[in-house]
Amino acid sequence: MTLDQFRPHVQGFFGPLVAISKRLGLTPNTYTVAALGFSAAAGAAFWAGAVALGVLMVALNALFDALDGALARDLGTASLRGDFLDHVIDRYADIFIITGIFAGGAASWQIGVFALTGVLMSSYLGTQAQAVGVGRYYGGLLGRADRLVLIIIAGILTILIPGAVFGLNYLGWLLVIFGALGHYTALQRFGHVWRQIEKE
Repeated sequence: MTLDQFRPHVQGFFGPLVAISKRLGLTPNTYTVAALGFSAAAGAAFWAGAVALGVLMVALNALFDALDGALARDLGTASLRGDFLDHVIDRYADIFIITGIFAGGAASWQIGVFALTGVLMSSYLGTQAQAVGVGRYYGGLLGRADRLVLIIIAGILTILIPGAVFGLNYLGWLLVIFGALGHYTALQRFGHVWRQIEKE
């Protein structure tokens, strides 16, 4: 089970922010593009060794990523185009953040590629389920919401408890976990979709 599955239950928390957004005339796409900017800033911050700034930018990316959907649903403007844009930007956000972490020296490029492929494949399988008619599937062990929360926690621990174990700090070990659990989640999602297709 992943945090993504709880999205429908937390939409009410965004009510005040959605109301403010409507008064300011902001659109869901405004938040989507802003989320991309924060992810790029996070990647740059991690690459530069500014972990605290990177953590803040990841938190803002998560907030704005949630707000775009909440605002679209409130305005009744949710659309296939908006959904498509959101998923494209989410994948670029994953790339920016994870690349920034390993490019900044938290882990080797080999571990970084392992993490990145795991993350991208698990996300791909989640949306590919919808493409083949099964419906979008957020199941499995590790989803995007989980990853963002874990990055924030690992970043804070890296700041508070500096040092390395076998050459990796908390963020570095997190990339190892992302690689292992990301590929495992991809296999879980593949199995689910495959079984659903066989029933049709």
